[in-house]
Amino acid sequence: MEESKLTNRRDFTKKIIFAGLSIPLLNSFSFIKNGNKKLTILHTNDIHSHIDSFPSNHSRYSGLGGLRRIASMVKKIKSSQKNVILLDAGDIFQGTPYFNKYKGSLEFKIMSEMGYAASTMGNHDFDNGIDGFKNVIHHANFPFLCSNYDFSETVLNGKTQKFLIKEINNIKIGIFGIGIKLDGLVSISSFKKTKYLDPLKTANYWAQELKSKHQCNLVICLSHLGYNYESDQISDLKLAKASKNIDVIIGGHTHTFLDKAQNINNSENKNVIVNQAGWGALALGRIDIEFSKKNKIVNELSMNKNFKKNYAKI
Repeated sequence: MEESKLTNRRDFTKKIIFAGLSIPLLNSFSFIKNGNKKLTILHTNDIHSHIDSFPSNHSRYSGLGGLRRIASMVKKIKSSQKNVILLDAGDIFQGTPYFNKYKGSLEFKIMSEMGYAASTMGNHDFDNGIDGFKNVIHHANFPFLCSNYDFSETVLNGKTQKFLIKEINNIKIGIFGIGIKLDGLVSISSFKKTKYLDPLKTANYWAQELKSKHQCNLVICLSHLGYNYESDQISDLKLAKASKNIDVIIGGHTHTFLDKAQNINNSENKNVIVNQAGWGALALGRIDIEFSKKNKIVNELSMNKNFKKNYAKI
């Protein structure tokens, strides 16, 4: 009888989750004024090679998550929304046998098919060494943005970018990536002669370049620093408060589940949107931003589709 109840509960959980795939996640900005337009930012972080859902015997996330499920959600949203960009904040590698066997090539192929515009590198993306990353990077048809990693004396020299500019419906979007300090997290033999540049100085430099020189309407930082710490360690929240010219920080590393993005005042008392979407493809981050006719931000709304939270409620 107890087994029957457990089976029914799992079936009910799966029905609830799959039902969420058949409808838009967020009906936002139905009040958009004539001439204004909306940009939808979808994002993931810390996928950790979870292509399939968590196994049925998993103690916390039985049958939940997985990149394939995220792909279904992304496809549905793209079919109903005009201006969509999909981004990742690092730690694509390490966590399931898929990485052990395919060394990251399968993850990159699936993400390419999903239409990712860019990603940054997390510390676990060095788990097969920079040589291993170099061997599979050609499977990704999107760039890796690593603004504060200097790869000039490594095999990744010229394989990553400092920034990317995308134009969607005349909205000019500048994107750059900030990674966590590797020393202490990753063996020197894995990152070799990679030089770590100050994350705050680097972030403010590229944000200024994108906002002023390249006249971007929106500047996004893909961060693998971590959401927040009790220590003085640099984090997304600290970066947001000390930053200039960054509009959105999409984070990773700390596996933080947020119901919605946080609004933080920067050093000039301007708003920075900070978001993170858990880990293991258990959540999909979403931020909708409304732009005026002159491509100025006039409104924003976020709501993350969180499988973990849905499961906990049942």
